[in-house]
Amino acid sequence: MSVLFDEPGPRARRRIRVATVLGTLAAVALAVLAVRQFAANGQLDAARWQPYATWPMWRYLLTGLWSTFLAAVVSAALSMALGLLLALGRLSDRRWLRLPSAAYVEVVRVIPALLLVYVVLFALPRYGLDLPLFWKLCVPLTVSNAAAFAEIFRAGINSVERGQTEAGLAVGLTRLQTMRLIVLPQAARRVLPSIVSQSVGLLKDTSLGFVVSYGELLYSGKVLAAYNGLLIQTYLVVALVYLVVNASLSKLARTLESRQSVSLRRRAARA
Repeated sequence: MSVLFDEPGPRARRRIRVATVLGTLAAVALAVLAVRQFAANGQLDAARWQPYATWPMWRYLLTGLWSTFLAAVVSAALSMALGLLLALGRLSDRRWLRLPSAAYVEVVRVIPALLLVYVVLFALPRYGLDLPLFWKLCVPLTVSNAAAFAEIFRAGINSVERGQTEAGLAVGLTRLQTMRLIVLPQAARRVLPSIVSQSVGLLKDTSLGFVVSYGELLYSGKVLAAYNGLLIQTYLVVALVYLVVNASLSKLARTLESRQSVSLRRRAARA
């Protein structure tokens, strides 16, 4: 059993393999159909792709990618900090901390991030709070993802054996010191793959900057397509950049998860 979910059994793994094969075949069929349509309409002509072999075009897109990374890193850092506080609040013995934390997590995680963007974009300015474009994207992403990070941290803390806490208290540490020095470091290592996976999702959510006109990668693609008239080519290049970045991060998450599984098996074998 992993930290957050049960390992699938033989039947479930067989169903997953069948679904994966069918999904791959469907994706390949759609890709072939799309290529044929693009070729028939001249979208694959070399002249329409030549601009993307020039450095100024890529410099503009990489600037948008940098803005995407910047918004993702700031939102992830704030989300993790808020998520950790919410997780500790939800695990607290104090009712006045536990109930508001649980209410925040349960309510916010069912609200689409796009709706939160609209609140920051249209509702808050009516009450005199008109944030800069960067924060119009980062604030709703932070509010939304903090709920997800809170559940990840809570699962990690609950996975640490109770004896660890009791041992810390037995040697004279306070509950806060036990949590900070013993429990949290172990919990963070156990949920690291989930943290990376959630961060990948957050990176994709930065495309909501398109709504607030923040100059991230997707919005940069929109401006570029309006300038050069190469709509299909521009969005395909932007999609390729997203694919490379997110596939790299997903690979990192799988590698961390694999190493963690090996570590847990070795620990279980020694026990």
